[in-house]
Amino acid sequence: MRFLRRLLLVVFGVPIMLAVVMSLVDAYRSRGKRAKPFPVTPPRTNDVGDGTVTTYTFGSDLYADMIAAIDGAKKQIFLETYIWKGDEVGQRFKQALAEAVTRGVEVYCIYDELANLVVPKRFKRFPEGVQVLRYPMYSAGWRFFDLSRYGRDHRKILVVDETVAFVGGYNIGTAYATEWRDTHVRITGTGVWDLRRAFADFWNLNRRRTHRRGTRGQGPLLIETAPSWDPDLRFHRNVPRLWMFPIRSMYLEAINRASRNIYLTTAYFVPDEDFVDALKAAAERGVDVRILLPLKSNHVVVDWISRGYFSQLLGSGVRILRFKDAMIHAKTATVDGLWSTVGTANIDRLSLTGNYEINLEIFDRDVAKQMEEIFSRDESNALELTSAEWAARDIHRKFTELVLTPLRPLL
Repeated sequence: MRFLRRLLLVVFGVPIMLAVVMSLVDAYRSRGKRAKPFPVTPPRTNDVGDGTVTTYTFGSDLYADMIAAIDGAKKQIFLETYIWKGDEVGQRFKQALAEAVTRGVEVYCIYDELANLVVPKRFKRFPEGVQVLRYPMYSAGWRFFDLSRYGRDHRKILVVDETVAFVGGYNIGTAYATEWRDTHVRITGTGVWDLRRAFADFWNLNRRRTHRRGTRGQGPLLIETAPSWDPDLRFHRNVPRLWMFPIRSMYLEAINRASRNIYLTTAYFVPDEDFVDALKAAAERGVDVRILLPLKSNHVVVDWISRGYFSQLLGSGVRILRFKDAMIHAKTATVDGLWSTVGTANIDRLSLTGNYEINLEIFDRDVAKQMEEIFSRDESNALELTSAEWAARDIHRKFTELVLTPLRPLL
C-alpha cells in the first residue's frame, strides 16, 4: 500500500505541480500583452429552412446585434453565459436588460458562479425584476460522489421573444469584442423555439438546487413547444445531470461519414482516443482533415497536453494549423460542403463528457460554403505544423508532454 501511494503521488502529483508552476509562469509572462489584429469575416446571413442563420466572427459585430435584439424585445428575454465580465461591455448588457424590465419585458439570466468568481460582487447585483439563476460553484450538495453534478454551465445563449436567438462561443466582455477570434450565430425561424426550450429546461432542472443561494424567480419557467420541426437545424445539448452527451456522438458521426474534407476549429484539443482514431481514419482514407488551434491559448497547460496527440495525427496525414497573434476560441466544424456545427463545446473531455454545452448542427450547403471561407480566412493567419518540424523539437519539450499525459482525463 505504501508503494502504491507513492506511485500515485508520482503519477498524478508531479504533473499537477508542474501544471501549477507552468500556469503561474505563463500568467507572469503574459502581463500587459495585447492581441494583434487578425483577419475577420463580416457577418453574413443565409436562408436555412423556414428561417435564417447569420454567422459572426468578430465580437463587436455580434454584441451590437445582441444589444439591438434586447432593445427590441417586447415580451421575454433569456440570457445564459459562462463568463459575464463587469467591464464596459458587461455593463452595456446589464443596462440593456434593466431597461427591458422597465418596458415590461420578462428577463431571465443564468451565469456560472465559478467562472465569474473574480467579477466584482456589486456587478452581480441585478435590478428588481431581473430573474437570475447563479449556477453554483459547488452543486453536488451531500452527493459528492455523484459525478453528474460537477459539470459547469459552459453555454452561451440569448433568446429574444420567439423571433431571434444567438448561440456560439462568445462570452460577454470587452476583451472578447476585439481581441479574441470566436464564432457565434444568430438564428430566426423554428430553431428559436429549440433554444427557448433549452434555456427553460436548464432553468427548471437547476432552480430548486440553487434556491437557497439567492436565486430569484424560483418558480418553473413554462414555455410552449416548437410548432414544427426544422430538418435543416438540430440542437444537441450535453446535460451531465441526465448523463446526456450527444455532441461527441454528433462529431463522430460526421467525421466517420466524411469523404472530402473536415475543417475543425477548437480552442482546446484534448480528445479521447476514439475521437483521435476517427480523425486518423478519415485522413488515411483520403479525407482532407485540418485542425485549427491557437498557437498559444489562455490555458498553457492545455496547449502542452494537446501536443501529446500531434505525432499520431501528423503521421496519419492530419494537418495541424496554429492561429497566431490572438486567441482563437471558436468551436466549429464543417464537413464535405454540406454539414456544419457552431456551438459552445470544445474538443476536450470537460466539454464533451462533463459540462453543460449546446451545439447547433446545420445541414445546408450555403452555410457550409461560408464556414469553409471562414476557415480559409483563419488559415491565412495560421502557421502549419509539419512532421519534420515536430520531430525536431527539443528533448525537454518531449519530456514535458510525457509528464503531463496523466492529466488528460481531467481536461
